[in-house]
Amino acid sequence: MRVLLVNGSPRAKGCTHTALEEVAKSLSSEGIGTEIFHIGTEPLSGCTACRSCRETGRCKIPDRVNEFLDIAGDADGYVFGSPVHYAAAGGAIASFMARVFYTAGLSGSGIFYLKPAAAVVSARRAGTTAAFDQLNKLFTLAEMPVISSRYWNMVHGSTPEEVRRDLEGMQIMRILGKNMAWFLKCKKAGIEAGVPFPEREETVFTNFIR
Repeated sequence: MRVLLVNGSPRAKGCTHTALEEVAKSLSSEGIGTEIFHIGTEPLSGCTACRSCRETGRCKIPDRVNEFLDIAGDADGYVFGSPVHYAAAGGAIASFMARVFYTAGLSGSGIFYLKPAAAVVSARRAGTTAAFDQLNKLFTLAEMPVISSRYWNMVHGSTPEEVRRDLEGMQIMRILGKNMAWFLKCKKAGIEAGVPFPEREETVFTNFIR
C-alpha cells in the first residue's frame, strides 16, 4: 500500500513539507509506502471548464496536474498539504486540486473513489481552519473517506525549525499517519473478506431555479 502526499507550497522543503514529512514517517512506521509530490513553482492555471478531460481523461493544460494524474491512480490514499495564504489554501494548490478533481470526475476514472484522503495546512498564525475546510470539501465530493487526527490537521511556524518546535502540531501529523495506516489496513482486510463496495447510483443534479 502507498500514500501519495502532495506538497502544495512553492517551497519544496519548507513548513508544509515538514508537516507532510512527519505524516510520511508515521505511515512508514506502519509499513505503508509513501511519496511526496511537490507541485513546483511553475504557474498553475485554474480550470477553464473546457471539458476536454471528459474525452481524454487528461487536462489540456500541460503542467504538473497531468504528471500527478499519471501516478495518482496507483496510490491507495492521499494527503494534500497547503500553506495558508490570506486565510485560504494557497492559490497554486487550489488551482491544482480543482483541475485534478474536475478531470478525474469528468473522465469517470474513479481514481479517488473510496480512497482515504486528508488535508494538512501550515500557517504562521491564523487562517488555518478556513483553509482546512476548503480542502476537505473536494474529498467529500469525490466520495473519499476523510481521515482525521486528534485535532484539526495544522502546524504553526515561519520556518521548518519552528514547525518542528510545534510539538502538538507534530503529534497531530504523527497521529494522522497512524490513523490513515489503520484505515488502509481495515479497508484491505474488508476487501479480502469479500465485503463489497456500495452499489453506486447515477448522479442526480437538482438545480434550485424553478
